[in-house]
Amino acid sequence: MGKASRRRASKQVRPAVRAKPAPPAESVATLRIDLYICVALVLVTLAVYLQAAHFDFVNYDDPVYVTDNPHVRAGLTWDGVIWAFTTFHAANWSPLTWLSHMLDVQLFGLRSGWHHMTNVLLHAGAVLLLYAALERLTKARWPSAFVAFLFALHPLHVESVAWISERKDVLCAVFWFLTIWCYARYTQKPGAVRYLLMLVSFAFGLLSKPMIVTLPFVLLLLDFWPLRRANRLAVLWEKLPMFALTAAASMATFLAQEQGRAVRSLAAVSLGLRIANAVVTCVVYIVRMLWPFKLAVFYPYPSELPAWEVAMAVAILAAITILAVRYRRSHPYLAVGWLWYLGTLIPVIGLVQVGAQSSADRYIYVPMVGLAIMIGWGAADLLAWRPQLKRALATAGAIAGLACIVLTSIQLRYWNDSRTLFQHAIDVTTNNHVAHNNLANYYLLQQENQQALPHIQEALRIKPTYPQAHTNMALVLKRLGKFDDSEREYKTALDLQPASWEAHSGYGALMVSEGRLNDALQEFAAAVALQPDSGDAHYNLGRVLAALRRPEEAMAQFSEAVRLRPDHAEAHHSLGVALLSRGRMDEALDQFRAESRLRPNDPAVHYNVGTLLASAGRLDEAVAEFNSALRIKPDYTDARRALEMALKRRNAGLR
Repeated sequence: MGKASRRRASKQVRPAVRAKPAPPAESVATLRIDLYICVALVLVTLAVYLQAAHFDFVNYDDPVYVTDNPHVRAGLTWDGVIWAFTTFHAANWSPLTWLSHMLDVQLFGLRSGWHHMTNVLLHAGAVLLLYAALERLTKARWPSAFVAFLFALHPLHVESVAWISERKDVLCAVFWFLTIWCYARYTQKPGAVRYLLMLVSFAFGLLSKPMIVTLPFVLLLLDFWPLRRANRLAVLWEKLPMFALTAAASMATFLAQEQGRAVRSLAAVSLGLRIANAVVTCVVYIVRMLWPFKLAVFYPYPSELPAWEVAMAVAILAAITILAVRYRRSHPYLAVGWLWYLGTLIPVIGLVQVGAQSSADRYIYVPMVGLAIMIGWGAADLLAWRPQLKRALATAGAIAGLACIVLTSIQLRYWNDSRTLFQHAIDVTTNNHVAHNNLANYYLLQQENQQALPHIQEALRIKPTYPQAHTNMALVLKRLGKFDDSEREYKTALDLQPASWEAHSGYGALMVSEGRLNDALQEFAAAVALQPDSGDAHYNLGRVLAALRRPEEAMAQFSEAVRLRPDHAEAHHSLGVALLSRGRMDEALDQFRAESRLRPNDPAVHYNVGTLLASAGRLDEAVAEFNSALRIKPDYTDARRALEMALKRRNAGLR
């Protein structure tokens, strides 16, 4: 046989390349259903929360996290990155949360709607990851979808999503559920890469919010059910790196809260009251989950709790625990869900009391998943036992789902602005001094002193030792011209809280009004020492220094003010005046131009810029500025004269 014949023969006998077998129809259908569920979860979440795109910042923590934070307001910078990883600002160590706020400012500025929508999108991502994690762990599609739906649209979760300052909640949840999903993949096919992905996701969660420190314990629960991993030593051993990260994050959080003086002493809240409140709160959260009405941004801490209430709470918790343990083999999801709920609440239950609240809806954001697991898989078991209940359970589920959508939509509206938020809190709680004071803050910002006054008085009636309310009272009295009464309130506020930079700053402003500049200097210097990142504090100190004829020191304070607050128009103006007095005209002009950009509708600003430009011989630019001033204020006589003079000089060829 010739070579050509052999080649033809070899081609004839060469086996055909096998095509990949088509995926089974059942697998394709399964993927399609999962896709439909995911799309439905995202669409309904976005549909309900879309109204948040029109919401404002609120005056409760949002200034600390965004609007008055110079590092965040600067956008995403290298200095900001370093600050995020090294600061204990707001009594927490959560660098990834800070970076997310900086990125929002970098992309959207201070347009609050976009900041809200970032929270909404992160929440939707957490919903998808929760569904994916539970479905991969259990292969139970509909219970997983139920838990994800409840997580997405329960009214208790509005606070975490609608409050820009709670970015740490939604961001942490994303990495929490991503870590569980990675863990599910790792347990199905162990490998170094899959383990590393899980560990990195957990580390990102720790960088978002320290509450995720309980996640390794949750993974141990999942080893019991649904994974049923029998080698207890192995499952403990593989989590040692996670426990090490947990210890490090816990130490950082402890240091942050100590430095921020956020932890309340046992003298302020006794250990007995803390334990009683923790026990009662565990039941209160369950009640709010089943009956989500009268939800508020702040729940006051009780001065005491009735013994019967504590005893009833203990009995309820004990009964559920006994049932969960008793049925841990036949219905293991009960024990896992219950321990998930209790265990993840531990960091925020108040045994170490941080803040003045007795409870907070945001604290139930992830813990409620445990309760939802108990309900979801319990309903599935009930349906398997009594199939005839399918229609009844489906109807009950539809009604509950519709109720969640409606109630969440209503609860969400209260977060529209500070006035609506705190008025609602006053309406649904009693003796809420924080809500009254924050509502007063809103009115004070609007210069509505008479509206603010009764809320300040009520806050002080409820809690006479509340320093922030005394500071607000002092401000109202100052605005009403009652300087002696105002000074008394400032002194009371500083006696109660010597480290209050707001009280020092307000007291300094009062002294300026009375002409006591040297005393004002001391107060403003104290404010700067306590809050060195405040542009307002530096500006106020600079004004007093300028009035005391200490121009170089004043200029330094104004420079720091505009560095910290580039949008501080008054600081730019004062720095420009100071530079002009030192003969530094070009630098002064830069400051007045910055003021002009911030106050484009102020004719006096355009007039000042035009005057400087005319002095520098830049007549074309000066004419444009004078014309801008006259467009805003046609009867501006000084601007018209300056324009005529500039035009004459330009026409005469003078520079």
